[in-house]
Amino acid sequence: MDLETLAGMPAYNWPPNADDIILKTLRNREADQSDRQLAAEMAGEYVVIGEQLAAELISIVTDPEEDEELRSVSAISFGAALEHADMMGFEDPDDILLSEKTCTGIQKTLRKIYMDTDSPKLLRRRVLEASVRAPSEWHKEAVRAAYDDDDEEWKLTAVFCMVYIMGFEDQIQEALGTNNPDIHYHAIRAAGAWEMVSAWDHVSALVKSRNVEKEILMAAMESAALIRPEEAESLLAPLLESDDEEIVAAAEEALALASADFDYYDDEIDEDDPF
Repeated sequence: MDLETLAGMPAYNWPPNADDIILKTLRNREADQSDRQLAAEMAGEYVVIGEQLAAELISIVTDPEEDEELRSVSAISFGAALEHADMMGFEDPDDILLSEKTCTGIQKTLRKIYMDTDSPKLLRRRVLEASVRAPSEWHKEAVRAAYDDDDEEWKLTAVFCMVYIMGFEDQIQEALGTNNPDIHYHAIRAAGAWEMVSAWDHVSALVKSRNVEKEILMAAMESAALIRPEEAESLLAPLLESDDEEIVAAAEEALALASADFDYYDDEIDEDDPF
């Protein structure tokens, strides 16, 4: 099996040697850059990421002789594994994708690249976007600086990061009013992540709208379920009748999320009820 065939399959159906196929492509400097970029992107999947692939990715990220786009893709591929480690910890061997030593080394390396202002801008942006998946103390200042930058690409990176870094409700609220669709999308996601009631009117209006791009609509559906799960059923139910299968599936997922959140909220109330 080759990389192209592998790329056409869902990751959960990849064969046991998928990591070897990806690693071989990453190590082949004679391969097309598009193939190596694809391999770098695939290397971040849960089913394959491990010590060998992580080592190869970090060697690419830190090599100034490598293509800037390839370095950037390699950096962002660490995001999912870092978030997994941050959530699951390192105590249960069955939950470990990368060792604590490896994750610590990756984070140190990513921070060093970000702090080096001579590093390519795209690489620094992707490094920040990957590293915030496991938040550290330095991230708040970095995200604030990115948001305050006049460069809209840095602002986009900042709002993406606000999904993972708390304390930016005012900036998220401001970003909801942007004309940049990419920044708007991530602002919607960030508003949901932090259950911002102040964003409810904006988010619910998007869900009700019949003139909004699908990606924006689906982000608004999820955020609505997180912000006010008790109102989600009446808001989202009409979308179950959509002719678009993706929208129907997204509505079902959002309703399931709202139901889980609402049940949890009810349980919390019951536990505190003295009667």
